[in-house]
Amino acid sequence: MRQEQIKNPTLHFSRDMGEIVTEKHVQYIFSVEKRKDDFISVAMEYLRMNGAYWGLTTLDLLGKLDAVDADEVVSWIMKCQHESGGFGGNIGHDPHILYTLSAVQVFALFNKLNVLDVEKVTNYIAGLQNEDGSFSGDEWGEVDTRFSYIAICCLSILHHLNKINVEKAVSYIVSCKNLDGGFGCTPGGESHAGQIFCCVGALAITGSLHHIDKDLLGWWLCERQVKAGGLNGRPEKLPDVCYSWWVLSSLIMIDRVHWISKEKLVKFILDCQDTENGGISDRPDDAVDVYHTFFGVAGLSLLEYPGLKAIDPAYALPVDVINRIFFG
Repeated sequence: MRQEQIKNPTLHFSRDMGEIVTEKHVQYIFSVEKRKDDFISVAMEYLRMNGAYWGLTTLDLLGKLDAVDADEVVSWIMKCQHESGGFGGNIGHDPHILYTLSAVQVFALFNKLNVLDVEKVTNYIAGLQNEDGSFSGDEWGEVDTRFSYIAICCLSILHHLNKINVEKAVSYIVSCKNLDGGFGCTPGGESHAGQIFCCVGALAITGSLHHIDKDLLGWWLCERQVKAGGLNGRPEKLPDVCYSWWVLSSLIMIDRVHWISKEKLVKFILDCQDTENGGISDRPDDAVDVYHTFFGVAGLSLLEYPGLKAIDPAYALPVDVINRIFFG
């Protein structure tokens, strides 16, 4: 069912683009984990599960995941699971499909999916599908195409896509397609690069990419590149490193990545590094965070930057992890 990663035409890297400061980024990620009581860590407490996925996947792409105590991480994640089967963003927080996917992805990174009660987790996800094929994020009922992607991605990783009505799920996603070729969060919603990734990723995993007008969507996505080389999420917005993932992965999945300047994008991402203390920011000279560090490194991985492991554009996990899940 899943789409194989499409290799980009060869990109020649030069020192003029800058260089990735791998060791600094590794040090930065470990420093973020050690911070427990400062304002930023307290403010971000509710999505620590997402932060774990961003940080740990970055370490894996940089070839440094072995430095992490996997058992300690697994033990903490299991304390975030609820009786419903879903996971919260931290211990004592309510379960949500967003954090459930991050938990499953981290288990996949460590090759620990066998620790999960798969029936329990997949029943929780399947129970969030609505009659029209859409998915709610939790028991309170918010609907968003992000949740459609998350459900499909998670169930695919756990080999339980058969627990949902895939045909209805695909039909709902297609109903969110706009005249410009993009996708919104609900039918009629504005096209946005983040939502486009979710919809394209879900359609790729279910073998349904034929529903996309690839030239029309490819045009909308390549128009996201600004003169500085970075990508934005919507017309007239500033570039942001995170769209190096949302836009680029979508372009790869629809085989239109050659429509942007990859050289300029590489330089933009590398210019957003804090070369002294590590981490990557949204734009050059802004404050770094683990979210943009992950998406910056993931974007460089999609661009086949030397020394980085390859990442799968649909599952947002290293290719070797996905190959292990599907090909043993």
